[in-house]
Amino acid sequence: MLTFNSIDVETANADRASICQIGIVHVRDGEIRDQWQTLVNPEDWFDPWNVSIHGIEESDVGDSPTLPEVRDELRARLRGSILVSHTSFDRVAFERAMARYDLKQLQVTWLDSARIARRAWPDSYGRSGYGLKNVARDLGISFRHHDALEDARAAAEIVLRACAKMETDIEEWLRRAEAPIFPSASRSSSGSTPSARREGNVDGALLGETIVFTGALFLPRQKVADLAAEAGCGVANGVSKKVTMLVVGTQDSSKLKGYDKSSKHRKAEALIEKGVEIQILSENDFTKLIGIGVTKGLGDT
Repeated sequence: MLTFNSIDVETANADRASICQIGIVHVRDGEIRDQWQTLVNPEDWFDPWNVSIHGIEESDVGDSPTLPEVRDELRARLRGSILVSHTSFDRVAFERAMARYDLKQLQVTWLDSARIARRAWPDSYGRSGYGLKNVARDLGISFRHHDALEDARAAAEIVLRACAKMETDIEEWLRRAEAPIFPSASRSSSGSTPSARREGNVDGALLGETIVFTGALFLPRQKVADLAAEAGCGVANGVSKKVTMLVVGTQDSSKLKGYDKSSKHRKAEALIEKGVEIQILSENDFTKLIGIGVTKGLGDT
């Protein structure tokens, strides 16, 4: 069976709950049959940096529906379906946005197209990463990046290519995506060291991601690095082209040398502008992504 939906969102700022655009693609029997998109008023502020990436400004969404106002449309299009997104960030965005409005979560089965790509082409992107732009370019999929509908279509196309390559269907990918990429590999150690650097657990859900932390965190840095590694992330000390996620904690203005963001944050944004696929997210969004909660005051860096 090759029937599923694909989704992508854009956000107004680093808070994943600030959804400002949604794109949905419907795949039926291996073909894209329908699509839908909408701007969303996130009732939140727009970070100029986010605007520079997706081009959506606060003035563009003034007359757009809020998330509660599109809930019925989402339910009609998605309820009970397999829903593809590239990485877990769109899932987390919806979980946080729905919780913000006290809405019932989407009744779907989430499937990560990045995890599918890692298993369909395990040796292809070890150096360059499994970001949507990189995988799509390699597969010859043309799309306009950072437009929610275009990104949703690219994710759907990646899944269809993977199904064709592996001669399998979407139901089989639900199973394979949760299995280790290399079943015989042993679990990597994530013991504490003076550095935040860690190797990712080969059985972790986020295997293939490389993460860097900046700013003061609610959890101690060593603890959050351990949690990231257990979830499958490689943990690095500095930002480079190999990094796929930057988690931003509270910034101490006395250490910023006149800037409003840390040097790691600024370097990540510079790399993104050059086409490197790096997700910037808050500590709350990251801990939600790996399935834990954070209580303010538990620790710092």
